[in-house]
Amino acid sequence: MPRFRLFLPLVLGSLAAPALADPAVGLWRTEPDRKNLTSLIRIDTCGAALCGTVLKAFDPQGREVQTANVGKRLFWDLKPAGSGNYAGGTVHVPLLNVQANAKAELSGNRLRVTGCKGLVCDGQTWVRAH
Repeated sequence: MPRFRLFLPLVLGSLAAPALADPAVGLWRTEPDRKNLTSLIRIDTCGAALCGTVLKAFDPQGREVQTANVGKRLFWDLKPAGSGNYAGGTVHVPLLNVQANAKAELSGNRLRVTGCKGLVCDGQTWVRAH
């Protein structure tokens, strides 16, 4: 019985502990887009993949602005591919109103997000927002 008393708290503690989050999960600030707006993107785990949602948008002076994209899913199904790389997802490019194949590369507090439609690829480097 004494071993059980020592073992039970360890088992219950491990069940209550949250799973380790993917290092890309969190808040990210985008580069200015073609309209010179930046956005705050929240990356979450969605099943076995990552998804990103536009939380807020800002004008060049840093003032929050309302756009049609706030609250919308920006990318989904982005899966960890090892060594800070992510692939296999889809990104919605609001300014062009197209969907493209998505990939990303995490390096410290920078996340390079790229979308490719056919042979044409474009992307941004996002910075982790604290």
